[in-house]
Amino acid sequence: MIEPVRILFSSLGSHGHTYPLLPLAIAAREHGHDVAFATTDFGDAITRLGLEHVEAGIGMREAFSFVLEQHGSPQQAQEVAPQLIAEVFMSTLPRRFHADLVPVIERWRPDLVVHELANPGAGLAAKAAGVPALCHGFGRMWGADTAEFTVEPLQTFGAEIGVEVPERDPMLLGNPYLDICPPSVQDQAFLAANRTIPLRPVPFAEPGELPSWVTAHEQPLLYLTLGTAFGHAEVLRNAIAGLAAVEGARVLVAAGPTVEVDALGEVPDNVTVLPWVPQADLLPHTDLVVHHGGSGTTLGSFSAGVPQLVLPQGADQFSNAEVVVAQGLGAQLLGDEVTAEAVTSHARKLLTDTAVQDAAKAIAAEVAAMPSPAEVAATLADHVR
Repeated sequence: MIEPVRILFSSLGSHGHTYPLLPLAIAAREHGHDVAFATTDFGDAITRLGLEHVEAGIGMREAFSFVLEQHGSPQQAQEVAPQLIAEVFMSTLPRRFHADLVPVIERWRPDLVVHELANPGAGLAAKAAGVPALCHGFGRMWGADTAEFTVEPLQTFGAEIGVEVPERDPMLLGNPYLDICPPSVQDQAFLAANRTIPLRPVPFAEPGELPSWVTAHEQPLLYLTLGTAFGHAEVLRNAIAGLAAVEGARVLVAAGPTVEVDALGEVPDNVTVLPWVPQADLLPHTDLVVHHGGSGTTLGSFSAGVPQLVLPQGADQFSNAEVVVAQGLGAQLLGDEVTAEAVTSHARKLLTDTAVQDAAKAIAAEVAAMPSPAEVAATLADHVR
């Protein structure tokens, strides 16, 4: 009989940062542990899963607005200087999450905290309270995670509350790292320097129905998305035109929350545009994923064993695109390269390239061999002192 423990999960309030943690949180609850999840937004989704939701922190857009206002800058978030981005993720967000979670930890008294990589504020609250913690990744490590300019604001805040923040990989806070990235595509220097706990990436999405023609899968299915944060109507229009020209294929487009479906105009008969799709259910039916390179879609495509054409727009997407190309799992198009003609050419090649398809199947097998959320959930109590 496993003795249940109390586990507090915490992530930044966005799809790409919250959804990767939910499979393990669900598995921990099913294993008999008492689980709460602290973040902004997503309260309805979290409670529908049978987890207790704790409102904590602020959203990334709010944090960026606060920092830009403090500096008197009219810039948009995509144009912010690296030093200001560091201030958002290494000071503003951590301070707010820490402030909100200190009383939660004091009141609820968790035995273990699982903090998402980009939410060190939750990890700092745990360390200050003497509660053991694990850091949960959301994708492949990339250079900005360890860039020197990111260290100082977090170290300054850590010193204020009596917690030492390490120079190397500061956002881990020295905690063991739950790594959902397949080892073959993970940064090898990061693996060598940290204690990692492999955890199979399990795509998560809100439940929903797929069009019947998707599940029938009578024609090659090309899926196009730019995710939830970096949608761009012109990029989508060019990609739609390119994919529509692939003979015999059908195209499903998820416009996402940042692009209105109407902004894409009329589309060819073989193209269906929806504001949202249940991506976790969709990916196993796809023959090619054309996407922004977000960690969730990249890892989901790994799991499904599907070739990828990556059109990176920002953040870690460029790093993810590079590894897709380097590992022979697909191709990328950057900036002005995203023309209808280029998308058509790459899509046709990827649909028939047996080397890419074999590489995609190989990484899917690697993902399947990683420990499942249920297996890792069974070991969580071992990290409680």
